[in-house]
Amino acid sequence: METEIPEISAVKPHSQNYRNAAFLGILALVVAAAIIRSAIATSLDSFTVDEAYHIGAGVSYVRTGDFRLNPEHPPLVKLWVGTIVSALGYDSSPIRPLVDKNDERDFVETDVYFKNDPDSIRTETRAAMFALNGILLFVLGLAVRRLFGEVPAIGTIVFLAIDPTVAAHLPVVMTDLPVTLLSATTILLCFNAFRTLRPTDIVSCGVCLGLTLGAKHSAIVTLSAVGLIGTGMALWPTAGVIVSRRIRGLAALLAVMVLGMTVLWSLYLFRFNESPASADEQFNRPTAEKISDVRSPLYRGGLNLMLKAHLFPRAYIWGLADTIRAGAEGRVNTVLAFGKLYYSKGPNYYFPGVIASKLPIGLILLVLIGGVLIVLRRVPPSFNAPLLATAVAAALFLAVLLSGSTYGGVRHAMPIVPFLAVVASAAIYGAVTYRSRLLRVSVGLTLLMAVASAVFVMRPWEYFNEAVGGPGKGYLYFNDEGVDLSLRKSDLRRYFDSELRPTGEIPFILYPGSSYTRKKYKLDWIGHDEARDAAKLDPGTLDATFIISAKLISPRLWWDAGDQFRTAAPAARMGNLLVYKGTFDISFLKAGILYYDAIDDIYSDKPNTDEAIDLLTKSAALDPKAFFVSLELGNQYLKLGKREAAIVAYKVALANDPAKDEVWESLSRQLDLVASEPLDQIAALRNPEIE
Repeated sequence: METEIPEISAVKPHSQNYRNAAFLGILALVVAAAIIRSAIATSLDSFTVDEAYHIGAGVSYVRTGDFRLNPEHPPLVKLWVGTIVSALGYDSSPIRPLVDKNDERDFVETDVYFKNDPDSIRTETRAAMFALNGILLFVLGLAVRRLFGEVPAIGTIVFLAIDPTVAAHLPVVMTDLPVTLLSATTILLCFNAFRTLRPTDIVSCGVCLGLTLGAKHSAIVTLSAVGLIGTGMALWPTAGVIVSRRIRGLAALLAVMVLGMTVLWSLYLFRFNESPASADEQFNRPTAEKISDVRSPLYRGGLNLMLKAHLFPRAYIWGLADTIRAGAEGRVNTVLAFGKLYYSKGPNYYFPGVIASKLPIGLILLVLIGGVLIVLRRVPPSFNAPLLATAVAAALFLAVLLSGSTYGGVRHAMPIVPFLAVVASAAIYGAVTYRSRLLRVSVGLTLLMAVASAVFVMRPWEYFNEAVGGPGKGYLYFNDEGVDLSLRKSDLRRYFDSELRPTGEIPFILYPGSSYTRKKYKLDWIGHDEARDAAKLDPGTLDATFIISAKLISPRLWWDAGDQFRTAAPAARMGNLLVYKGTFDISFLKAGILYYDAIDDIYSDKPNTDEAIDLLTKSAALDPKAFFVSLELGNQYLKLGKREAAIVAYKVALANDPAKDEVWESLSRQLDLVASEPLDQIAALRNPEIE
């Protein structure tokens, strides 16, 4: 190995100015290239299933100062987008009383799709998110440079620019990429602040921490990492460090924490209550009930303590309870992971495996090369401490992920990716700094492999690397949200207009999250007109054109399509939206459709219990393995005071619960109560599928 390139501090002032300008220019070009690549690759993507919900809620925040809508996520991204959309013109409905999450989503998303032009809003919000995430990428580059130098900084951002998952998230109104970039920047800034103890560094770290907390609830992990790093740096037994330096280090940590919390509260206008009009709760479900959904006594105790102490705004606590219940404890769903079926959560190695499946192989090799150089101490000693700090944060995120739900796929694992990018940047640093032909060729080839594999792929959300068969075969091994999140709605619309509308053919459409698109653009489908289509849906089989999500034909614990679609050749394919023509058994489709129609009847401002019972009964008969259908049926009978019918329904749910978990225990207790206690004193069970 040869002599390293001199650091900025070792060169003359005019050279420093030149290098500063060159670095900033290159960094800006890399960020711009990432945005241009993403804009092209995602140009045909529709809203994800969550974006309209975030957008409408954000406009409400900006216009009313009321944070009752969509409290599942903190407000940073929604405020950013809501400010821009509101300024450009947005027609919104007055907020009405809301009945649970489904009713609230319908209220918000109806405004986006029917009181406004969703195509125009999509254009506006894409530009807004490119701007926000572009700024965050640039700031992350500056933070990496502060600790590692120019080459690792550029290398880190190049890595992220190539990564298809980052490209897919750059334009979407979701919180995963902002919290990823802000978390990484916060960790780097906190290490720098606790090292220098300069007021400006402490303030910049505190502000960044507050913005991170305001982006997504998973930033609680970032807050914990900052606490560990700050405490460790202040108290580490280093020879020659005086007591006053340790006290100042702990004071700096306290200042960062206080400033971070202050910034978070500022996003909620320094108000504990979600609404400026009333101190009474305005959520779609009371906070106490939301906290009671959480299974862990430890988590419940912590949430109740936060609520009593007013540690966070109430909307933040409500959302944190929702995050713990769905994200940490797990949703009721079928998990297909590495081609095998699991209930609620994948195996412990799921998240490392899904990162390895979604990252281009070239980038994985680059991480390995960088890791080898770090282990062999072929990087400057000054890299070691900040690398350890980022590793602590990544390890904390991974530890939380290993015990958490897997429905979100790679997007929930994104905070680990910047750490991998920093490790990979050590390889790029070595290739630039040292005169090793082998190292330079190896790094160059891995970068070329990554670019060839990923950069030219359209629709990067669906990207999987060659180890799992590429984008075309990822759905055979996974069914999480990293496969699809309703981004093919525009393809559905185009196919209908070009292939079906001219002939008058009515297809069977099963693409989650597409109902607003179908209604907005007057797409017709079997089941749209119940009187017209009843005869078609009654038989067990249907001869038609089926437009169906690839995720829904993969193996499932309930509502399984069987091999009929999995072995048939699609007549057309639009990524993970498949078209089949022929005669197929639709029992599994009907079971799911009947259930969700029943949920719409139950959780609405005008509930229809009798119709919901009829729909749930039919759904449970078609597939009793969907135990939550019978659970909900038992709830409805309980509501009507029908003891025996409720007992029968709850018993069916208990018999089909695939895990002896808290839901099974709740069902067992409920059966005992229904059999012996007055029905009007028994609370309905919370349907775990709704979370």
